[in-house]
Amino acid sequence: MNLGAILRQKRKEKKLTLKTVAERAGISEGFLSQVENDVNSPSVDTLVKICSAIGTEPGDVLNQARKMEKWVIIRKAEWKDVELPHSGFITRRFFPPENRSIIDSSVLVLEQGRQIPVRKNIKNSQEVLCVLKGAVDLVLGDDTLNLSQGDSVHYSSVPDRQMITNNSKELAIVLWVGTL
Repeated sequence: MNLGAILRQKRKEKKLTLKTVAERAGISEGFLSQVENDVNSPSVDTLVKICSAIGTEPGDVLNQARKMEKWVIIRKAEWKDVELPHSGFITRRFFPPENRSIIDSSVLVLEQGRQIPVRKNIKNSQEVLCVLKGAVDLVLGDDTLNLSQGDSVHYSSVPDRQMITNNSKELAIVLWVGTL
């Protein structure tokens, strides 16, 4: 159960800081951070206090956690006739943000000449990129890796200088996985 991720999402929706919620709930900021990162579990009493501090109902949080998806299948047939927006790329996530606590993953579809920048707010992340169709260039700092269909690479992220670009003459589809 990703209770912590749901609490973090609700806290951020209300634009509340860890410190503010912790003070209102009468707990330490460190403990609240552990709860949000699913390192520690709150007692029922503490969960009620945290929810009250955020302005949400504990029952709603528990119901949302109970209903979270355990798995998602994206069938090959779903990739036929992909409609790309004006940006020239789409990102299809396997799980919504509240279901992701350790890794993030998506299938990226890029038109020729389009690019996708690095994720925001990441630090020491490990990532894997596998080209399912077409070819892409992966820029990692000063290095550019040319990857073709079937190629994959495991790398440490370079948040300030990282980009995936489709320089091929066809649509590129890649599977991407990265730690949070």
